[in-house]
Amino acid sequence: MNKTNTDGKKLAYITTSNLYWNRFELNSLKEMYFTDAEIEKCTVQKGDLLVCEGGDIGRAAIWNFEKEIRIQNHIHRLRPYINLNINFYYYIFYYYKLINLISGKGIGIQGLSSNQLHSILVPLPPILEQNRIVSIIGKKFEIINYLENENEDLLTTIEKTKSKILDLAIRGKLVPQDPNDEPASVLLEKIRAEKENLIKEGKIKRDKRESVIYKGDDNSYFEVIGSKTTNITSEIPFELPKSWRFERLKNIFIINPKNNISDDTEVSFIPMALIEDMYSGKYSYEIKKWKECKNGFTHFAKDDIIFAKISPCFENLKSTYLQTLENGYGAGTTELYVLRRYTKEINPLFLLFFIKSKYFINIGKETFKGVVGQQRVKKEMLFEIMFPIPPLTEQKRIADKVAELFSILDKITENLG
Repeated sequence: MNKTNTDGKKLAYITTSNLYWNRFELNSLKEMYFTDAEIEKCTVQKGDLLVCEGGDIGRAAIWNFEKEIRIQNHIHRLRPYINLNINFYYYIFYYYKLINLISGKGIGIQGLSSNQLHSILVPLPPILEQNRIVSIIGKKFEIINYLENENEDLLTTIEKTKSKILDLAIRGKLVPQDPNDEPASVLLEKIRAEKENLIKEGKIKRDKRESVIYKGDDNSYFEVIGSKTTNITSEIPFELPKSWRFERLKNIFIINPKNNISDDTEVSFIPMALIEDMYSGKYSYEIKKWKECKNGFTHFAKDDIIFAKISPCFENLKSTYLQTLENGYGAGTTELYVLRRYTKEINPLFLLFFIKSKYFINIGKETFKGVVGQQRVKKEMLFEIMFPIPPLTEQKRIADKVAELFSILDKITENLG
């Protein structure tokens, strides 16, 4: 067939890109001219078995439509001479493909030519036995398809359940409050005192716009920056338990801290490519001299929280808690954000689960900038986002409960796999 030829009739045809295992994708059919001789040679009728010559060699499907169609010359048309169950021979191709009798072993690597197709040995049971075999296989496939669909539905439900667990966790609804817990207001005072010590030691600079958030007698929220007090009730995303507090993330964590390390020190660092491994938390390490990764990298240390700022990794919850890190510090791709606690009065796992929550992800996506597929979360979002702070002991109870529930759900997912 010659696509530049204008003789004959202009008709729709299918290519190997329209033919899949046991189905066709017919949304975007191409057209070209066919002569009478080509129409006779290339027309497909209901019941014909079509087999790919190239691409996914041997991929097959039965044309079960009443309407005829044309095929390109990279698709073989199989039509029986006698009464056969064509479904039986579709299963033969499916089986031969699975055991590598087609594509690479015995048939050919570059393509499935007509000669190679004709040379394939196939069984020929009596027609009644063909029918019985097809019936049994069909029932088995119905069960398999049902289970696969059920698995997909269950996996979706598991992901939604995880999201709901995180949502309950950051709102103070996952575990009960204990009236004996030291309230978050006391915790915040400890954090501020620790920051003052770090400022005096010259380890951090004072934030001229550091704020204090409190709830008024009228249940409105106010923020104090210097001598100015502003009503920020409209910024409060949800209500919290009485012992909790909201605080700007920048007031609780150092964002993208720098590590002061001697140039002659050898440190381990996480290579940039491992941003894709963050979801599983699995890493491989390399040893580099500090001066080799001092510039052009994002620095982090043991007990930091890191997460991807670039889409789609950000939406896919590429984040982790660095519980173990050889030599205690490292460096990675600049597509990471790092959050470091001012004080150990914040449970890092609670912060990690906050970062994995839909609330945090959705706020981050609203700040995306850059081209689609390479968009990044604005750093300003991290400074301004409201972070819900439970009492320290409740943070641990929440983190333990989330980890427990996620472990159960992950085991279910593993069993489904």
